[in-house]
Amino acid sequence: MTDEGLMKPFLLSFLCLLAGACNKPPQLANPSEAPVIEEGARLYARYCALCHGEDREGYAADYAPSLRSPELLGAAPQGYLWTAISYGRPGTAMAAFAEQQGGPLTQDNQRTLYEWLLDASDVPREPVEDATIEGNPELGAAVYQSHCAACHGEDGAGGTGTALANQVFLATASDTFIRHTVVHGRSGTPMLGFADRLSEDEVNGVVAFLRSRSVGWDAPPPVRVRPPEPADAVLHPNAPPAQLDHREDRFVSAASVALALKRGERIVLLDARPMSDWQRSHLPGALPVPFYDGVDAIRQHLPTDGTPIVAYCACPHAASGRVVDALKEHGFAAARILDEGVLHWAAQGYPLAIGKGGAP
Repeated sequence: MTDEGLMKPFLLSFLCLLAGACNKPPQLANPSEAPVIEEGARLYARYCALCHGEDREGYAADYAPSLRSPELLGAAPQGYLWTAISYGRPGTAMAAFAEQQGGPLTQDNQRTLYEWLLDASDVPREPVEDATIEGNPELGAAVYQSHCAACHGEDGAGGTGTALANQVFLATASDTFIRHTVVHGRSGTPMLGFADRLSEDEVNGVVAFLRSRSVGWDAPPPVRVRPPEPADAVLHPNAPPAQLDHREDRFVSAASVALALKRGERIVLLDARPMSDWQRSHLPGALPVPFYDGVDAIRQHLPTDGTPIVAYCACPHAASGRVVDALKEHGFAAARILDEGVLHWAAQGYPLAIGKGGAP
């Protein structure tokens, strides 16, 4: 990169990788007792298939990428793949799944899932070597707007393509891996290779431009707070039921839910994302009900008197839809999905809480 100052935040974030701490996933406590391949498949089906597809094909929900592209599974550095599972992509539908971050996977679970993904891909592992790419970020910005913004967003926040300005992505994807992806694309996805459409200077410029978006990243310590008790799921239990705007007898608008909370109306809010996302932020008073856990543990605590039960996720409808469908199967006819999900809610400036919080 021509401006060395732009590299400083990135280099600070990459210290653990350069030191070798993140080059390989942590070893199991006892490798001889590693779960069999079937356990990896089970973990994938429970936690990943909803968004990434039953056969890792991707795009089952919220444009979650394919996890069987050889350009990803064969070329990605091990640390990149490991941290993607551990820390997710803050600000997107990809949650952190590591237990240390409040997610559901122990280190052994994560190792099993990681190794199963590599084994199921059945492609040679040839991770790209880490090296700095020199390029012109101004040229790269122009190329990005012409060739990349339509899918990845004008500001890199993502769309049908990956969020390339995401802080965790930029802290864990090396220059050479980004360049490899631009050149070769991802098989089986809309991401085509640009080897025949961009010059070497243009490709390097795109890498330099994306790297210039990095502000550094340190793995945050998880916020560990006790969630509300299921018995306290009903907010404002003595108030009239929430008056919500419905669509297709399945969705309710974010604006009407925000007004119901402001008016102090009776409602139940269920966060269908992994616990790590609930810990980061959630709708005030929401009870965490991760989609992969089902609803059996909370059914006895939910009202059957017509009180609106609103589930939400970031997908924006996949995880919350699974929870709502399960509730309706058990007779909770008032269960609904928060239309457009929590990312839309946050973008509108509606209230969010961190930790236990409470209803306004």
